[in-house]
This record gives sequence, C-alpha cells and structure tokens, in this order.
Amino acid sequence: MHIANDILPQRPPERQGKELTLAGIHKRYGDSIALPDVDLTVARGEFCTLLGASGSGKTTLLKIIAGFESPDAGVVKIGGRDVTHTPIADRNIGMVFQNYALFPHMSVFENVAFALRMRRQNEEDIRRRVQDALDLVSLAPLQDRKPGALSGGQQQRVALARALVFTPDILLMDEPLGALDKNLRQSIQLQLRRLHQELGLTVVFVTHDQEEAMNLSDRIVILEQGRIVEAGSPESLYRKPASAFVAGFLGECNFLPANDGVLGVRPEHLRLGSRLAGADLRHAGKVVASTFCGVHWKVFIEAFDKVILAYAPLDVDSAQRTPGQSVTWGFHPADAMEFANAA
Repeated sequence: MHIANDILPQRPPERQGKELTLAGIHKRYGDSIALPDVDLTVARGEFCTLLGASGSGKTTLLKIIAGFESPDAGVVKIGGRDVTHTPIADRNIGMVFQNYALFPHMSVFENVAFALRMRRQNEEDIRRRVQDALDLVSLAPLQDRKPGALSGGQQQRVALARALVFTPDILLMDEPLGALDKNLRQSIQLQLRRLHQELGLTVVFVTHDQEEAMNLSDRIVILEQGRIVEAGSPESLYRKPASAFVAGFLGECNFLPANDGVLGVRPEHLRLGSRLAGADLRHAGKVVASTFCGVHWKVFIEAFDKVILAYAPLDVDSAQRTPGQSVTWGFHPADAMEFANAA
C-alpha cells in the first residue's frame, strides 16, 4: 500500500492530552463482579487499547472513565484531577462510538460546532475551531452537507472532528470502526494514527479486533473477566507474551506438549519438509486441510492428537499441503515460547 507523505507526522507533537489514572476500580452488577479492583495508568499522549472478548469488562471500564457509569469503589483521575464523581459534561472528554450519533438535520459544520455552542463559545472562535477540526480530518469541502449525504467513512470522520474540536484531555473510542469495510477501516486507522501523533492525544480505544489493536496502539491492555491479564507494546505481547492465554488470544498460536508445561509456536515459525533447517525440532504429522490466503497457504496438520497450523510459502510443494499426505514439520527451538500452563 502506498502511503502519501502527508499521512505521517512531519514534526514532533506538542502533547495536548492528559494522563489518566484508574486506581482500585471495582464495579458490581447485582451478584456479578464486572471489574474487580482494576489499576491502570495511561500516559499523557499515549494510544492505549483495551482489548478483550465480549464480557471482558473493557466497555464497562470505558464507561466509568467517561462518567456513564460510577464505580462502586476506586478513583478516576484525569491530569491529576479526581473526576470519579464529576458529571460527564465537566470531564472534558471526547467520545467516538460505532454509532456516530450525528444530528441528521444539521450540516457537517453544525454537527462539529454543537459542542462549542453548548459551551457558549463566541461565533468567531467556533468558526475557527470547526474549520481547524474539519481540516484535520480532510472534510472542509463537505461542511455544508447533511450526514445522510455522506459515506460511512465520512460520517465517522465527522464524529471524530466533533470529538476533537474542543481540545479534549482524553479521547475515548468504543469500537468506532466496527461498521466499516476492511479497506475503509485501514484508511481511518492511518488517519487516527496521524492525528494521534500530530496532536499528542491521549487515546483510550476499545476493540475486540486484534489486528486493529496491533495497528493502532502504543500499548495494548488485555482484559479477561474484568481483570488486566497483561499489558505491553503490540510487539512485546506478540513475541514474548507472559502467558499461554495471551499468546493464544493475540494472534494464532500452536500449543505443544513439553516436559514442564507447554510450548507455544506461532504458525509462521513452523516449517515443512525440505524447508526444515539442521537445528530444527522435527515431528511427523498428516495434512488434514489447506487453504490459500493470498500471501501464504494455511496448512492444518494432525499431530499430538490435535490439529496444528503452519503458514507455508506460496511455492510450497503441493504434496506438503494435500489432505491425507504425511508431512514432516518442525521449528527452531529459539522460536518456541515456554509456558507453565496451556491456554
């Protein structure tokens, strides 16, 4: 994909975002504990993604940050200021959701200006700030259109401009790209990264999409049943996860028996047949299926009473991807991740 020069920031950002601190956040619904004492700090200017399956507590945590929900215990601080019981309107938070919540009877300009008018800004300031926000998301030429005359991607950018126009301390985003097609999602992701880097925004982003989290984040926080399982950079979580759960949740991973637990091996590190190197650990298996994925073949192999997955190059010998064929597969010991327990 060609990325134009203006997609990426040309100068270091002046960070406009504030630090977010969550301390001992506890939330219960009846007899069910949604968040058992969560502690998290998001640095000023950091893009932090809350990643988890449905029911993991990520959206509940976001609602508590925003003020839509109150914690049963714990403290929420933005820029060092305790906002635990502060009304939503007084938290200076920008929010973007999957449902863009645009006013259909208002123009793009008036949708973006709405928050400023509620804050009783003067007209000259409103016009300047709305114009700046629309320029940031490349929508200035469409400012007189109504939302119904815009594409889904354009509507999302209007929602983003509306969230940025009043210079929020924190930008909260709850699965905002889920309704867009893949190509449009990638385009908006690039724009989000550019805006984050140019403006120094503090962003808390919620998603269940692993690839989206990897593409966007400075740091990913993985939640399960309301608890933070692990947090780190996308690369560190993928290459050196602390648990088999994280290895299996973030990307695809094969788990193989070992003397003191299990080994985790990513499919890209499994080699077949003649591509095995001298130091590789070798095993026998049988191909049960293969699928063509454009950049590689996915080859499913029966071994160790389970099915494991290898990413094979496009020119792999057809015999090594034909169902029913025996195949030798293996991996270099340095590519294996050691875990005490299975996922």
